[in-house]
This record gives sequence, C-alpha cells and structure tokens, in this order.
Amino acid sequence: MTLLPDKLGVCRLGSGIPLPGWLFDSSNFYSVTVTADETSIVCREDLIPNEYSSEKNFRALKVKGPLDFSLTGILASLLDPLAAEGIPVFAVSTYDTDYILVKEENMEKAVGALGAVAILIRQTSEEF
Repeated sequence: MTLLPDKLGVCRLGSGIPLPGWLFDSSNFYSVTVTADETSIVCREDLIPNEYSSEKNFRALKVKGPLDFSLTGILASLLDPLAAEGIPVFAVSTYDTDYILVKEENMEKAVGALGAVAILIRQTSEEF
C-alpha cells in the first residue's frame, strides 16, 4: 500500500447537477460516482468550495495493483482490522485497484491496525 500525498474531501451534489469545473483542477486523484439520487466526488479538499456539502481531511491508502477481478477478500482483509479498531473509512474502487480513505486524525491508528501492511505504508511516506 502507498499513502497518497494530498488531503482529500468527499462532496455531494444533487441528482442531475453537472460536474463543476473546479473538479478538473485535481490532477493527481479524483473519483466521481453518479447515481439516480446523487453525485459523489472525491478530490483534493482545497478544491471544494464551502457552499458544497462535504467531509474533508481524508488521506488515501492505495492498494498495490493491478488486482485481478478473480481475487476475493482483498478489500475485506484491509477493512476488517480498521473496523475492529472503530476507524471509519470511505472506500473507492477502480478497474485496477482499491483506495481506502481515512480521516487524517485516524491515520496513525489505521496504520497500526493494518499491522504488517503498515510497514509498506511507512516505507512510502515521510509522515510516519
């Protein structure tokens, strides 16, 4: 796993609202999910204007990929220790891999909960 450098936010747009132009200033990481009820955007927190409903102060742990679609339990094996420690997460999946978003104030506890995986996180981040 690697720890992405940016602080991220998750914001909500109502159903049918076009994607805002500021989203495309996020060059490293963003994710958009559109449903009949809402649009959720994950991007750098500094891009999200105050008038949007949002949660900020997330960091993302990227699972090393690409992961084959036949693999099972990868995400569960990472989320179970976090759940056992009471650490809330927001998960994002792509074609190649998974990302686990954890609030910055829970990151050290999350790294500890992940045990051996935490060694890889520490080796790729100057923050731990």
